[in-house]
Amino acid sequence: MNTLQIVSFIAFTLLVAVVTWWKLRKTDTQSQQSYFLAGRSLKAPVIAASLMLTNLSTEQLVGLSGQAYQSGMSVMAWEVISAIPLIFLALIFLPKYLQRGIATIPDFIEERYDKTTRIAVDCCFLIATGICFLPIVLYSGALALNSLFSVGDSLGISEGAAIWLMVILLGFAGLMYAVIGGLRAIAVADVVNGIGLVIGGLLVPVFGLMAMGGGSFFQGIERLTTVHSEKLNSIGTSSDPVPIGAALTGLILVNTFYWCTNQGIVQRTLASRSLAEGQKGALLTAVLKMLDPLILVLPGLIAFHLFQDLPKADMAYPALVNAVMPTALVGFFGAVLFGAIISTFNGFLNSASTLFSLGLYSRLINPKASAHKQVSVGRWFGLALALVSVLVAPWIANAPEGLYSWMKQLNGIYNVPLVTIVIMGFFFPRIPAVAAKAALLFGICSYIVINYLVDLKFHFLYVLFFTFCINVVLMLIIGWLKPRATPFRFQDAFAVDMQPWRHTKLAALGVLLAMIGVYSGLAQFGGYSTHILTVFCYAAVAVIVAYLVYSGWRAKRAAPMVYASDVKEK
Repeated sequence: MNTLQIVSFIAFTLLVAVVTWWKLRKTDTQSQQSYFLAGRSLKAPVIAASLMLTNLSTEQLVGLSGQAYQSGMSVMAWEVISAIPLIFLALIFLPKYLQRGIATIPDFIEERYDKTTRIAVDCCFLIATGICFLPIVLYSGALALNSLFSVGDSLGISEGAAIWLMVILLGFAGLMYAVIGGLRAIAVADVVNGIGLVIGGLLVPVFGLMAMGGGSFFQGIERLTTVHSEKLNSIGTSSDPVPIGAALTGLILVNTFYWCTNQGIVQRTLASRSLAEGQKGALLTAVLKMLDPLILVLPGLIAFHLFQDLPKADMAYPALVNAVMPTALVGFFGAVLFGAIISTFNGFLNSASTLFSLGLYSRLINPKASAHKQVSVGRWFGLALALVSVLVAPWIANAPEGLYSWMKQLNGIYNVPLVTIVIMGFFFPRIPAVAAKAALLFGICSYIVINYLVDLKFHFLYVLFFTFCINVVLMLIIGWLKPRATPFRFQDAFAVDMQPWRHTKLAALGVLLAMIGVYSGLAQFGGYSTHILTVFCYAAVAVIVAYLVYSGWRAKRAAPMVYASDVKEK
């Protein structure tokens, strides 16, 4: 660790803090609506930036690069196929959520089913967030920063002690945003960190390819595409972490849970100022996800070409950054990683605080609590959950099968049962609460038995798809035998403007074609070329983008002008 690295790290970190303070200096962060939902004021670019930064963190930078180092490009399915659930969010889930004006997903669960089901879902979320997700975010972040800055060597302490130190510092920094500033502070910080992450994230493969080519970027690309070119295949085989069959079945379900029902993600869109802004924010996020293979997966392939003797695959990303980035940029990129880590950490911490305060506390402990008391309790719960996560994080050092895969397998315990009851609640209005309880219990127990106890050697994504199908049948049978007395109906809460964006479906089609183009551009499937499909998809996307730009230009020109005299008369 040298002075230049430290200066560039501190400079960018302070920039984020100062910009966040400046934007919030005259803003109320104490009210319930402001703390939990940013006053329902977020616009599409802020929503997209916050979604991306909450989603992107070191568990992906470290975990996905590690999987790519081992297995190749096919692991990009985790990111690129997210476009499909984000389309679901824009077209199906978000209109229903905003129509009801809910603050949390369990709010909908309680309204659609009953209070007991809601409490069960709250507990699943909170346990998974505090024990599974947040500790992995902290550990992967500590691992990356310790490798970048050689914290242990600089301070003369062991690697384990350095991980503990970094976990504590990351947890404390996340608390400053999540517990004190609330969702609005998180969203503002995410925009600044997002710019840094895009710049820094793209610089890593650029410098990596130059290192592969002996200083020439284009020679690096030539080596990447000719030496071990089989690793560029986007189609996963049965031996890969994400086989193509699993990507089109269980992976879509996992990502639908994450983008459409996971409180830590959906809370950003629930804070939209209107349905149109939320839809545009979701689809813009889907577009940005197409860049993720460059930032998250390609570095792992480059590391495979440069380093053949790493002790752990999860060391691929930090080793690459340390080897190829200029000294000054190592500090800057460390600050970007730091921002991405605390963005994900504080985003999910704020969501967990929201669930506890508006859910368990207000429903079970103190139903008469004031809005001010709910915010106060949410802050204290966030502090307690952060401490639990800090204590658990360092013990994840020996995660089997790689950090990212292990995290996804753990989350599979509860995510597909939850997305099942939400989807069935949307489309089958007579399914009763007992069906949701049965699906939750059966889905959780069957997944644990099949994936962990019996060990039938099935890929866990296939197991998730199987349990989803069984859960759907189970809920339909219960709904047929014991239907609700009256069908559930969505009532408008008039929380936000519900006028949809008129180009949502066309933009969604463009996103879907772009996703297919990204996939087919790297596909090697059965010996057949997919170049014609790629060209068709990109040509269609270009036409759609041109039409959307033209429509926006025409709408702007057609907008009526407002004169000062008109305002005075009114």
